[in-house]
Amino acid sequence: MKSLLIKNGHLVTLDTKNRFIGNGSILIEGNHIVDVGKFPDDKYKVDRTIDAHGSLVMPGLINAHHHLYSTFARGFTPPGPPATNFEETLRNLWWKLDKALDEEDVYFSALLAIMHAARAGCTTIIDHHASPSCVDGSLDQVERAFRDVGLSGCLSYEVSDRNHPGEGIQENARYIRKCADSDDDQMAAMFGLHALLTLGTPTLDRCAEVGHSLGAGFHVHAAEDEIDVTTTMERYGRGVMDRFLDFGIAGSKTIFVHGVHFASRELDLLRSTNSMLVNNPESNMNNGLGVAPILDMLKHGVLVGVGTDGMSSHMISQARAMYLHQRTYHRDPTVAFGEACEILLENNRDICNRLFREPRGMLATGHLADIIIPDYVPFTPLNAATFYGHLLFGLSFTRVRTTISRGEVIVDDGRLPHLDEDEIRAKCAERAPRIWSRIA
Repeated sequence: MKSLLIKNGHLVTLDTKNRFIGNGSILIEGNHIVDVGKFPDDKYKVDRTIDAHGSLVMPGLINAHHHLYSTFARGFTPPGPPATNFEETLRNLWWKLDKALDEEDVYFSALLAIMHAARAGCTTIIDHHASPSCVDGSLDQVERAFRDVGLSGCLSYEVSDRNHPGEGIQENARYIRKCADSDDDQMAAMFGLHALLTLGTPTLDRCAEVGHSLGAGFHVHAAEDEIDVTTTMERYGRGVMDRFLDFGIAGSKTIFVHGVHFASRELDLLRSTNSMLVNNPESNMNNGLGVAPILDMLKHGVLVGVGTDGMSSHMISQARAMYLHQRTYHRDPTVAFGEACEILLENNRDICNRLFREPRGMLATGHLADIIIPDYVPFTPLNAATFYGHLLFGLSFTRVRTTISRGEVIVDDGRLPHLDEDEIRAKCAERAPRIWSRIA
């Protein structure tokens, strides 16, 4: 079993005692953390030692909602007049982009985004995939990218009726079974749904039947824009959460995404069903949507996480955006700073640990060895009272020197040594114009 020692680090453990350990060390054996604290360098015989040189050392970050397939949208302008509302954005850009992807595009879009995530200190991603032109086996291509980079992923396929009724049901079922039959916890699965906007009753019935038979949680967009709320009421005379409850979609392993337009009563339903909610502030701002009632969600006892929704793979910037978004909305400079940091560091961990067997998100014995070393040596006091300031105003602008995922060094001095990054970027640069031409 391979062993790795990290020494001379300023450890931010995020463990149950929230310890900050100066000049600390971490011993890793295989995939897991074996020892954390202050101990002599020669206490253990190891295969490799990494000297943190006084830099901060902390658990790897978790992205609770991503769309890796969106990678090739960067810089692209959809043909025709600009979208003026959310539905037009979906129809003119995202639903054309995902349909233009072939099997290899799925792989490379995921590969490049996962590489970016690793370089930004993210070690686990919960992804929500769509590629209508190559549904069957598409999640295997995304998994292939995760394994090539070395991060952990929880995957689902976005079922909707927009191309063919129930498209993606079998892909979800196949992949959920595949993960359930595997002893390898690097990959996990959920049952993906797009949104009530694109899901008719027969499809919801079938998804609920298959998902429940497999014991799976669901991953679905909900109340992202007013159109989701008004369309659901017009078609079925039901609120968004009422509609999901009709089919038993809510539950402790289900993630509802966005929740910008959830009413207070629906927040109570989220809490009473122990469901999870993941907000994506940069995406909501980009699409010109409203501000999610994050503070109200927390007051209602909802487990709220944060994701990128395909906007990027950089998680600290999402927490920063969330806190600034809430302060601007409430016009109150006293709110959301601590809440946004806790959502990123604690709630995302709690969400992740509902979906994977191996616990992560702490520098603690027995936890998965997902660890990052940013190029960040604190020049002001670093402790429980000051860490959030370092996180949002220091680490947000700092490169990650080392990313360790599942006990393996994935990023070493800012590079991914096991991958030919130049070749991968060149191949992506060749594929992008062909994807864009298919959309146009």
